[in-house]
Amino acid sequence: MRALVQRVTEAEVTVAGRSTGRIGAGLLVLVCAMQGDDAAQADRLAGRIARLRIFSDDAGRMNRSVLDTGGAVLVVSQFTLAADTRTGNRPGFSTAAPPDVGEALYLRFAAALRDQGLPVATGEFGADMRVALVNDGPVTIWMDTTDRA
Repeated sequence: MRALVQRVTEAEVTVAGRSTGRIGAGLLVLVCAMQGDDAAQADRLAGRIARLRIFSDDAGRMNRSVLDTGGAVLVVSQFTLAADTRTGNRPGFSTAAPPDVGEALYLRFAAALRDQGLPVATGEFGADMRVALVNDGPVTIWMDTTDRA
């Protein structure tokens, strides 16, 4: 699985003008299931993100996790993280998991974050979403559960 993790002071996702998820301080996680991914990878990625130390401690060093800060997580599915841009001008998305698998792993990932004790809001899988955020730092981290060519 792939994820783009952004430290935010607030974030919200809307679908057709209605809010489906909103958080204050915490993490916005754009997530994509790739072909061959499974539930174990969703769980592993959720654990890594929950413990990712990218929040400042009292000395101003990135030494605290979203768990440590009591923050929340907004999880948004984004299959375009699977984009292959190695050739041509149009990205290919054939390495993304099929929609039924992608949705199941997206839901599993969000549930695994909740199991860590985090408040989790979500977007709507497969929908045309609008995501608004205030990136804090900015801090943006790319994560992948496997090394891919």
